[in-house]
Amino acid sequence: MLLACACIVGAVVGSFVNVCIWRLPAGESIVSPPSHCPHCGNHIRAYDNIPILSYLLLGGRCRACRTRISARYPAVEALTAAGFALVAHQFGPTPEAAAAALFLAALIVISFIDLDHQIIPDVISLPGIVVGLLLAVAGIGPTWRDSVLGILLGGGTLWAVAAGYEALTGREGMGGGDIKLLAMVGAFIGWRGVIVTLMIGSFTGAAVGIALMIARGADSRLPIPFGPFLAFGAACGLFFGDSAVNWYLGLALL
Repeated sequence: MLLACACIVGAVVGSFVNVCIWRLPAGESIVSPPSHCPHCGNHIRAYDNIPILSYLLLGGRCRACRTRISARYPAVEALTAAGFALVAHQFGPTPEAAAAALFLAALIVISFIDLDHQIIPDVISLPGIVVGLLLAVAGIGPTWRDSVLGILLGGGTLWAVAAGYEALTGREGMGGGDIKLLAMVGAFIGWRGVIVTLMIGSFTGAAVGIALMIARGADSRLPIPFGPFLAFGAACGLFFGDSAVNWYLGLALL
């Protein structure tokens, strides 16, 4: 029952996540006007706005103009629903679960905006740093010391990498959005989570980047958004951060 409720709530939140993904880069309000078709502007009625189900019943088209709607919308809703179910399974009905669900929803918004526009909106990452730290001070998530260390380690590490790369090559290799994102990650899941995020994000980002360069015949200047890989690493850090770091330290000490 808990997992089913988490999926339903996640799908509903996923619908709002879609609104954020669409409107934030355009500088539009995420609360007004109500949901509408991006093609004809027709307001979407409540019975046509049921996450995932309405898309299937309408055949992936707007009821008014019959224009095809991107499959990304139900995919984001399903992804958010699955993430919330994992949170419920991992943390149970606790304040930590609510914080983790908020964190995951923010990561999904950031990932898709970065994929579409290669930007990470400050309106999410900067308040996210504050919210993560306040939750830690309230005893939800890592200790406040681990949260502060996570902010410093996350933001400081990427800032140092970006500054060094620019000094050596004369061009920007990493945007400030990635730095703020990793600081937000540190605020929510602490310094151990930052380590896991960097390791997994860097490995998967490098693997995908190399594959794309080979497939497209491009050089190392091919722009690849790093935010989605950091977000994937952060999600792994949320669920497996402490155990992954302890496992790695155990191997290092052998």
